[in-house]
Amino acid sequence: MENSQADTLSLVKRAVRGNIDAYGTLITDYQDYLYRTAFLYVKKEDLALDVVGDCILKGFQSIHTLKKPEFFKTWLTRILIHCAMDTFHKLLPLASADTFQAVSSSPGISPEEKWDLYDAIDLLPEKHRTVIILKYFNDLTVNEIAYAMNIPEGSVKAYLSRARRELRNFLKEDYIYAT
Repeated sequence: MENSQADTLSLVKRAVRGNIDAYGTLITDYQDYLYRTAFLYVKKEDLALDVVGDCILKGFQSIHTLKKPEFFKTWLTRILIHCAMDTFHKLLPLASADTFQAVSSSPGISPEEKWDLYDAIDLLPEKHRTVIILKYFNDLTVNEIAYAMNIPEGSVKAYLSRARRELRNFLKEDYIYAT
C-alpha cells in the first residue's frame, strides 16, 4: 500500500537515520516504478530485476547522503539510472527488439506503432533517451528530471525538444506531442 506524502517524508527521514524497516517500506512503495524504469533500459525481466536490486543496495548504502528527504524519489531514480545505464552498456551488443515487451498501454496506438516508438527511443542518444523515459513513461517533471540527472532544467528542456524532434524524424509520424 502506498503511503501519503507526509508518511513518505517521515519514512525517508527515519531511513536517513538508519532505520532499515523504513527504507524497506519505501522500497516496497516504489518497487513497481523502479522496475518499469529499469525495464525500459535493459528490456529483459531478469536484468531489470538485477538493476532494481543493485539500485536498492546502493540506495541503502548511501541513504545517509540524501540531503532533502522530499527528493527521495528523484534521488533513488538517479541511482537507478546509473545502475541501468551500467547494465545497458554492458549488454548493448546483445539488446534486440524481440526481447522488448510493451510495459504500458496507450489507447489509440497500435502494437506496431508502439514497437516503432520503442525502437526509435533506442536509437536516441543516451541523455535524450533518459529524459524521454523519465518524462513520458514515469511522468516526472522537468525539475525532477533535472535533479535525477544532475543537470540544469534548461538542459532537460533542450534534450526533450531535441529528442521529440529526433523521434518525429525516426517515426515520420507526429504522435509524440510536446507537453
